[in-house]
Amino acid sequence: MLKFKKNDSIKKMNLFAMIFPGQGIQKKNMLNELSLQDTIVKNTFNESSSAVGYNLWKLIKNDTNNQLNYSEFIQPAILTTSVAIYRLWIDKHGYFPDIMAGNSLGEYSALVCANAISLYDSAKLVQFRGKLMQKIIRYKQVAMSAIIGLDKKKVIDICNQQKKNQIVDPSNFNTLNQTVISGNKSAVERVGIDCKKSGATHVIPLNINIAAHCRLMIPAANKLSRFIKKIHFNKPTCPVINNIDVKCEFSKKKICKALVKQLSYPVRWYEIIDFIKLQGIKLILEVGSSSILTKLNINNIPITSIALNNSSNFLTAFHRIKTT
Repeated sequence: MLKFKKNDSIKKMNLFAMIFPGQGIQKKNMLNELSLQDTIVKNTFNESSSAVGYNLWKLIKNDTNNQLNYSEFIQPAILTTSVAIYRLWIDKHGYFPDIMAGNSLGEYSALVCANAISLYDSAKLVQFRGKLMQKIIRYKQVAMSAIIGLDKKKVIDICNQQKKNQIVDPSNFNTLNQTVISGNKSAVERVGIDCKKSGATHVIPLNINIAAHCRLMIPAANKLSRFIKKIHFNKPTCPVINNIDVKCEFSKKKICKALVKQLSYPVRWYEIIDFIKLQGIKLILEVGSSSILTKLNINNIPITSIALNNSSNFLTAFHRIKTT
């Protein structure tokens, strides 16, 4: 059993962490090597499908109506895919992580895998969350862009200078020199232009049609706060670092408070990775259909990172843990 000090610092560890990706990785047939022939995968998708009211497996495999462009469909799809991969890992290799974290939506995936919330309830919760996020910006022009090559203080200063009675906020602190901004489209574009003038190496518009983790989401956060009270939570069996405070919480009240705040506050991702590093973790496994978080780690921290998005990587990760 892990012991926690008063300052929420975790006892030194030397095994591995698991991290879960958020929205933005979705694409048709993103399941890679997963198959419904595997009972674990089939049961996982059936559980989520019964919660959201449609066949998630068919959606991800076919997406005939381009529903993977909308958050209410994207979020249950990514959640279910990550949970299915985690369950396959446990079934095949039986190694549980010492600590978990998820980027934005990925925090919900981590909480499911830490037994804090059922997959059924979490699928309903993120479906509702996605609907809220989409509805809030229905009649607004919004955008998100990644700013690369400037530190966060400079990006924050430029956001404050260029908002001009609109909303544009830092939404993800991915690395020391990569910050995602979010808000009204014209304000996001102004900030991007000014960041380039100030030395940013790249300003990359994201293929996301919402404005996550900014003040535009405050009304959605208020509604999510009321909805989440109906959901049953357990004490996590594995510590999960939240996006807001970079802390591991164990009570429903504190877990839910962090999930609600997450909608309108920035994700402190590189601080989360630093927190993991300080625990003595030597290996980080990304649990999802992509390697987006793994690539961030490889470029920025001296910790071995492996994405569990194919069977070859499963074996590599297994042998790495077994021989540690």
